[in-house]
Amino acid sequence: MAITTTSNVTTVEHSSDNPQQRELLRVCRIGRAQGLKGEVNVRVFTDEPEERFSPDSVLLSRDGREFRVVRSRKFRDRWIVLFAGVTDRNASEALNGTDLYVEPSHEFGAGSDESDEDDGFYAEELIGLEARIYADYETEPTGSYEIAGKVTDVLENPAQWLLTVTEPSGAESLVPFVEEIVPEVNVDEGYLVLTPPNGLLQDR
Repeated sequence: MAITTTSNVTTVEHSSDNPQQRELLRVCRIGRAQGLKGEVNVRVFTDEPEERFSPDSVLLSRDGREFRVVRSRKFRDRWIVLFAGVTDRNASEALNGTDLYVEPSHEFGAGSDESDEDDGFYAEELIGLEARIYADYETEPTGSYEIAGKVTDVLENPAQWLLTVTEPSGAESLVPFVEEIVPEVNVDEGYLVLTPPNGLLQDR
């Protein structure tokens, strides 16, 4: 599959056909209770919380329970959500640490609408990829290259996503995940290509 860079990276868990082990996208993790009427704080793992936490949206726990959103609101850097049937602080505290998911209907691609399924991939597919720098990528994309390091994390940033590339010396550099700097991602072969400007990588 031809894969291009994207500004939308989503956490995915792969699994079998078992209903409780199928492939699911992690949306959030429930945190501490908020107040006395069942609301909870959530840690968000999606870049579309307004949609995921809209009224009547249904999220799934790993054991198959459904959590229907009654209401939600953003407060500073976090979201506060009330789920149907969670009516008091005891009930909300019992959910602390629960991960909630949705079934993936598509992947997200760079510069395209959400229906372009072939241009997307997930954060976990990027972590572990070898970062290569070719001697002359534009004219000889399969020529000689050096290994600049390995992708060890994917971070969300207001402007664009950032790849943490751990270099051979152990230094970590943040690489903007944009096509100008990451022109190729080959998940099947286990690498991506970097064309970094001077000073972006610490070992170079």
